[in-house]
Amino acid sequence: MTNLVLFGPPGAGKGTQAEVLKQKYDLVHISTGDVFRYNIKNATDLGTLAKSYIDKGQLVPDEVTINMLNAEVDKNPNAKGFIFDGFPRTEAQADSLSELLTSKGTEVSAMVALEVDDEVLVQRLLERGKTSGRADDADEGVIRNRIKVYYDETAILKNYYQKHDKYFGVDGVGAIEEITERLSSTIDKL
Repeated sequence: MTNLVLFGPPGAGKGTQAEVLKQKYDLVHISTGDVFRYNIKNATDLGTLAKSYIDKGQLVPDEVTINMLNAEVDKNPNAKGFIFDGFPRTEAQADSLSELLTSKGTEVSAMVALEVDDEVLVQRLLERGKTSGRADDADEGVIRNRIKVYYDETAILKNYYQKHDKYFGVDGVGAIEEITERLSSTIDKL
């Protein structure tokens, strides 16, 4: 199995690239953000809880995220692999993901990180906010807080995966096709 952790700050292009890589490598894309948005739109208990954190630019608690992730993996027993987008975000979550995959006879193949300058991220998210309907994309203060939370709480994962020789940084600026080519070059070497 090829199991990728697609990493990068909000607005780095993870969702766009995950869709392309999903098709190219026949993987199942699990975006915690998409799953949360579905639950929020349908006003489930999980959605209401997740929304209270997301609206403040905070991370959803681990227990909620991990239980949801396990259910998503279980829905796809014949998958060739997974793209985890938006998870893990902390060392504790990385350990939980490792335990989860080990229990299913597999492991994380690599963390592939899209690297993008903060000011580019802010502009991308403000632009996306004009059409996405997402409140967290429309407010520059919330956007900057999300980026700060990313660096404060999740950048540690770069070191975590580097220790396991599984971290690969990829330039996330340029045309979508150029970024896909850079990612594919890395994935094809795994």
